[in-house]
Amino acid sequence: MSKRNIQTLNSNSILIAPSLLAADFSNLQRDIEKTINAEIEILHLDVMDGHFVPNLSFGQPIIKNIREISNQIFDTHLMISNPLKYIKSFAEAGSDHITFHVESDDNISEVIKEIKKYSMTVGLSVKPKTDPKTILPYLDDLDLILVMTVEPGFGGQSFMEDMMPKVSFLKDKITKSDKNIFLQVDGGIGENNINIASTAGANVMVAGTSVFRHKNGVKNAVDSLIAKS
Repeated sequence: MSKRNIQTLNSNSILIAPSLLAADFSNLQRDIEKTINAEIEILHLDVMDGHFVPNLSFGQPIIKNIREISNQIFDTHLMISNPLKYIKSFAEAGSDHITFHVESDDNISEVIKEIKKYSMTVGLSVKPKTDPKTILPYLDDLDLILVMTVEPGFGGQSFMEDMMPKVSFLKDKITKSDKNIFLQVDGGIGENNINIASTAGANVMVAGTSVFRHKNGVKNAVDSLIAKS
């Protein structure tokens, strides 16, 4: 199956990845089309199982349906305990990229191998209390690293600036590896802190509330975020 590859994106610019979790679920098509009109190339899809994190969101059926209306890169963030057994189904639903957690219960190398089996790019994420060094053994196999700047599970939380040393640490390791690994942050990203995140080294900003609920609309929200990054 043909997949869209995040490696085709410009890693030297700031990329905004709107989080669908903050969209209007009574009219997802309208909100997704707003991101397309804003020339957004990547859409962030938060999948929660109610076990790994204390919340439920959406899964493969929603992804399959929105795949029909969007050619954007589907950046699927699996906040689930056992990602390994679901990789195939997310690939078939239309995910292009899967990020899973270093804290999940499955063997990390096996999950990475399974993701690549279905021609998807691979990301690994760390929660706020997790040592970023846990990512390093897998650096050569990754296309993206996600640093959570809130405790995962709910949208609309406040940005944790004390996560920035973790971002800087990982940025340094990425630079030294000489690999094209995107560094993503997720949680409370808005106009007042996006520059803090970009200065620390992040180049992919997951933004939910600040994009979909901006008073001047999605395109203005995205333009403003990039301008202030």
